[in-house]
Amino acid sequence: MNADQSPKSSATQDTNPAQQERAGWMSVLAKIPSANLAASVQEFGDLPGYLWLRKPETGLAMVRARAGGSGAQFNLGEMSLTRCALRLDTGETGVAYVAGRDARHAEWAAIFDALMQGDARARVEEKIIKPLKEFLDRQEAYSRAQAQATRVEFMTMVRGEDT
Repeated sequence: MNADQSPKSSATQDTNPAQQERAGWMSVLAKIPSANLAASVQEFGDLPGYLWLRKPETGLAMVRARAGGSGAQFNLGEMSLTRCALRLDTGETGVAYVAGRDARHAEWAAIFDALMQGDARARVEEKIIKPLKEFLDRQEAYSRAQAQATRVEFMTMVRGEDT
């Protein structure tokens, strides 16, 4: 590495559009409540056959935070996490990491991750990803509105001095 080059952190590295797109649908699949995903799976219909590369495993992950949002990092605590990996009979590989201990949620997320990489992409996007993303967006907007409703604004008054 030259003196004028500096390594980029993994958080700031440029990713290609395909990676960003995959990160987007994987985020939706991981964040959606399990009950909503179950309803979408039922509506989707028969799921393809697959081979486990890594059956669902539950473990702990360290959650890190920053003081004030921009200060030094510190270990906030641990959270449970379930992960798995599978390969569809058609050859596409799917992976999933979801918060909590729901192995079925991780399995479905991995299946849809794999399907999004193959011929079923348009169908999965229309029937699964798009409606679930819209649900998450509505939920976030509602939470933001609830927080805004409780916002308190303080104003500072300047006292006049007798001179």
